[in-house]
Amino acid sequence: MSRELTRQYGPLLSGDILRNALGYPTKEAYRQAMVRKTLPVPVFELEKRRGKFALTIDVAKWLVQERTKALRQSDAEKGVAS
Repeated sequence: MSRELTRQYGPLLSGDILRNALGYPTKEAYRQAMVRKTLPVPVFELEKRRGKFALTIDVAKWLVQERTKALRQSDAEKGVAS
């Protein structure tokens, strides 16, 4: 997943691409998460650049972790041992 995201977007994500990758439905929801410091990945500023950035690899790792958690929960609900 990391390679595909990096190939498509490069090493950094920002703006609407970052917001969508993190699953925030609106700019306001994303902004609130940023203000509350509840974004699931580290974001940072770059000198002489506007906006906040995240490493593509951090977003990919987070997505994989979330999928793994969801699969474990689904298996647990079905009574399947991990």
